[in-house]
Amino acid sequence: MIQIKSFTFNPFQENTYLLINDNNECIIIDPGMYSASEQMELDSYITSNKLKPVMLINTHCHIDHIFGNNYCVNKYNLQLQSHEKEIEVLNSGLFTAKSYGLNYDPSPQIELFLKENQTINFGDSTLKVLFTPGHSPGSISLYSEENHFVIVGDALFYQSIGRTDLPGGNHQTLIQSIESQLMTLPDKTSVMSGHGPITNIGHERQFNPFLND
Repeated sequence: MIQIKSFTFNPFQENTYLLINDNNECIIIDPGMYSASEQMELDSYITSNKLKPVMLINTHCHIDHIFGNNYCVNKYNLQLQSHEKEIEVLNSGLFTAKSYGLNYDPSPQIELFLKENQTINFGDSTLKVLFTPGHSPGSISLYSEENHFVIVGDALFYQSIGRTDLPGGNHQTLIQSIESQLMTLPDKTSVMSGHGPITNIGHERQFNPFLND
């Protein structure tokens, strides 16, 4: 069984997720910690709950999702995992941060590349890697069939979708990704987005205006 803990970090109000299994291992997904206090908030939760971080995954590498990469790699001795097509996005982080007037401790490089339909073993559970580009060229989602959730980065939001006007974005590609990879999941599947509240596939199938033209 996987438990999920979420945090909202940085000026972009990004959702960072911890996936926690029955062995008290955890996966850190999209660490957005911008300040020392946000780093402390994450670490205090991990420490107080006696968790062992075992993986660090970026659903995609836009600046708001990678502020905490360097901290997590060094603090917990982790290797960064993401899709190969996110390398260029990751490497643009310093330029992007400067354009917003923000500080940024550059992220380490991706060491383990996640591939479409790959299975990630996590204790007694598994996560399936879904390839969901469009918001970013290598965006992935992480689907747990047995726990009925999918973590989608910025592909899909509550009654909205990710923006596609950033470098590497493409509106039609994003719609195709959502329809082929996410809307095919069961209605009860909880959708954990990179920003905003939790929703579910059934609600978005019925009420998302971008999917019901």
